Amino acid sequence: MKTVCIFGLGEAGSIISSDLLSAGISVQAYDPAPVITPAGVSRFEDPGEAVAGVDAVLALTAASDATTALSQSFEQIPQNALYADFSTGPAGLKRQLAEKADERGIAFADVALVEIVPGSGIRTRALAAGTGADRFVKSFLPLGMPVESLGPRAGDAATRKLLRSVFMKGLAAVTIEALRGAQQAGLSEWLWQNISTEITQADERFLGRLVTGSEVHAERRLHEMEASAVLLRELGIEPLMTDSTVENLKKLMSEGLPAIPSIQNAGTTDGSKAGK
Repeated sequence: MKTVCIFGLGEAGSIISSDLLSAGISVQAYDPAPVITPAGVSRFEDPGEAVAGVDAVLALTAASDATTALSQSFEQIPQNALYADFSTGPAGLKRQLAEKADERGIAFADVALVEIVPGSGIRTRALAAGTGADRFVKSFLPLGMPVESLGPRAGDAATRKLLRSVFMKGLAAVTIEALRGAQQAGLSEWLWQNISTEITQADERFLGRLVTGSEVHAERRLHEMEASAVLLRELGIEPLMTDSTVENLKKLMSEGLPAIPSIQNAGTTDGSKAGK
């Protein structure tokens, strides 16, 4: 891989462009937005010109721009080039892009970055799926990217990333809601320390107890979360995440838990943390 085209010179695109240049790879780019061009990058005003003669096209765009990114220079992308879509889009979108790429026999890689790019750059941990997944791994693993191929089905990488996002972004959202309430109650420092301690001391068994305990103690937890929602409203905070937890517990009482991987010593007792 000697020459790469980058679609999208936002934060991630700029950082990865600079790392590719440091690895001795020529970088051509296109971005219609008035963003800064990293030093050493050859930026073009036309996307068709930007892909001329490249070995790979890396689309680091928003999911809403992913289809446009592929279509804007579709006929000009070299047929032997790899097209890697990094957008955080759903599996269905990735499959549509893969089908479009297949019309011209272009190898397609659905790439999911599962860590933040700032601080890691091209060494950001990633997953790849699609007809071009193995090729992507072969090209980027030597550059320091810890990337794993999931096979030829586009969307498999996106599915894993978004399922992880349900938890990671949901955890951030519920923490923010709790902190809003704590701020109103004058308890920000106390709550932050309490949450920090729980998170830093957590292990797989704790997670198992927390989840399975939700079914064992569902009725009591339902009442507790209903009271939590009332408290937040009294503090002037709209309990968006807490109301969702109430509904989730109601659903759990009628449908039970989803399948959970086997976890040693995950059972609950009345004295366990999961009973909280």
